[in-house]
Amino acid sequence: MKKTGYLLAIAFLAVLLTNCTNKSDDYIDPRGTDYAGSESCIQCHQAQYESTLHTSHFKATAPATKENILGHFVNGKNTFVYDKDTKLVMEERNDSLYQVLYKNGKEVEAYPFEILFGKKHAQTSAYWKNHYAYELPVSYYKAINSWATSPGYSATKTNFERKIDKECFGCHSSNIASRYITTSSDSITFMTMEVEDFMSPKTLLYGIDCERCHGPAKKHVHTHLKFPDLKVAQDIVAFKNLNRQQKIDACALCHSGNSKMKLKSRFQFKPGESLTSYFREIPGSKDSLNYDVHGNQLGLLSQSKCFQKSLTMNCISCHNPHEDAPQNLASYSKICMSCHQDTKHKAETVKTLSKSMLANNCVECHMPKQDSKAIRFQKSNTAPVTSYSLRTHKIAIYPAVKK
Repeated sequence: MKKTGYLLAIAFLAVLLTNCTNKSDDYIDPRGTDYAGSESCIQCHQAQYESTLHTSHFKATAPATKENILGHFVNGKNTFVYDKDTKLVMEERNDSLYQVLYKNGKEVEAYPFEILFGKKHAQTSAYWKNHYAYELPVSYYKAINSWATSPGYSATKTNFERKIDKECFGCHSSNIASRYITTSSDSITFMTMEVEDFMSPKTLLYGIDCERCHGPAKKHVHTHLKFPDLKVAQDIVAFKNLNRQQKIDACALCHSGNSKMKLKSRFQFKPGESLTSYFREIPGSKDSLNYDVHGNQLGLLSQSKCFQKSLTMNCISCHNPHEDAPQNLASYSKICMSCHQDTKHKAETVKTLSKSMLANNCVECHMPKQDSKAIRFQKSNTAPVTSYSLRTHKIAIYPAVKK
């Protein structure tokens, strides 16, 4: 009986270990056989995994389910008016969500919500047609708790034909495959011209996942399941082991503007590589001054004295990529005060601002929000134009708040 019990226990453990190993073995990632998929990380990194699920990075794109979408679909909150005869209504039909165009009370066309872009401040949506993604003309903005025109869209004319380039997915997703076709060949220079033929929705990996920042993890998972007592991470990129420039480059891949000359696809980048292999600065470009949406946050940060004087400061000095950005500005002020404890404000500033404000709101004065030049929106054709506001990454003393 004892032998039978031992055999059953061994068999149970064998099945348990086999199931753990097969989680990554059975998974087929569109990026290749070196990838294990983010769900494999939960076996050993549950807290980080569950926290990351709620971050803006992980939600940079998402499937357009009722759980993920931010906007309203109830009467009175789901309509955008173009003119007295034309309106766009956000509707739920048979568990799917649509933007439906009506003219003179009659439905003209309906386009499904299929991909969601963004989460923190606003959310733009897209639909698939002939292997291309097309942006929907109305987006949701948290600042006004309402639907309004998508960036760059008219408040008087509908448009469902704006393609979303693969480059957008390069920073909003972890993978999407495409096919290129030859359009022409130059017999003198022997250069072949290629254009993107289509993108494959089946290969889309929503959001920025674990392996986008830490590299392929299949070997890492196998090693640590086989040797669970290992204390040092094997076969994976740990940010604590990267030098300052490598850490910065990993973030700058998507946070250093869009005006550089592209040499290779962002999807090919692996953490630890140099960004200079992927992009080149364009002479005369003023992109480093661009604070806007999709702007050059690294370029702005690099102009800050805090950054210039530090040997260690990098993006994750202030931002924890495993957690959503805190709404409480005091948490950022604590980071500032860790280096600026002895900073003395001018007498005029001390008189004007409370001690609490001075101690808990460094960001409001030294990284103020500014109106976007790229994103403006309207709630209807008669509503005023509203500017989207965002915080600059250039840490400085600004004239508007200087005391």
